[in-house]
Amino acid sequence: MTPFAVLAEPVRRRLFLFVASFAESVDREQAAKGVGVAPSVAAFHLDKLADAGVLTVEYRRPPGRTGPGAGRPAKRYRAVESEHSFTVPERHYEVAAAILARAVADADTESRSITGSLHTAARSFGRTIGAGSQSPGGNLPKGNLERVATVLAPYGYEPCITEEQLVLANCPFRALAEEFGEIICRMNLRLLKGVLKGAAAKGLAARTDPSVGSCCVTIECR
Repeated sequence: MTPFAVLAEPVRRRLFLFVASFAESVDREQAAKGVGVAPSVAAFHLDKLADAGVLTVEYRRPPGRTGPGAGRPAKRYRAVESEHSFTVPERHYEVAAAILARAVADADTESRSITGSLHTAARSFGRTIGAGSQSPGGNLPKGNLERVATVLAPYGYEPCITEEQLVLANCPFRALAEEFGEIICRMNLRLLKGVLKGAAAKGLAARTDPSVGSCCVTIECR
């Protein structure tokens, strides 16, 4: 579960804010009392927060209790000192930034045009994430449309299968696309073509299909 999803639950969000307000770690009894829930409820939600990576877990005995009769160390929680950024609808500008940075670096070292390097970098990124759909032992669907939809969902495309098409209801690069439409949309088309290639999704094609409020590309059966 992502940090955004886990923090959407009200009790977990209150627990996270309570723990984050302390410089030291806190145990479940402290957290439970702080937000007004039972210790067992607090423990359940604190562990969910830890699983999502927004809290860390440590074990420590209370001050002054040492030796064989001190009992087991208590489980304690501390907020992770890292930055989390969320947008709704979901955006992934870090993907565009990584592709653009790679394109600039390749154009400089290989004396190529920025446009050509950008398209190559986008296809390469797409092939990499698409290839993940063929990893042995995975639980991805076998159907091409379903499999590609599962690959694209974590990147904010909001894929929806309808009438032998994969409609991408959201643009992960909306602000960039609004200002630099031709550049970003062409990059996105190459990225998605790369996904189909990496996923070996035969019989599927990515085509431009501009629509207000959604992605500029549709994936369809040929």
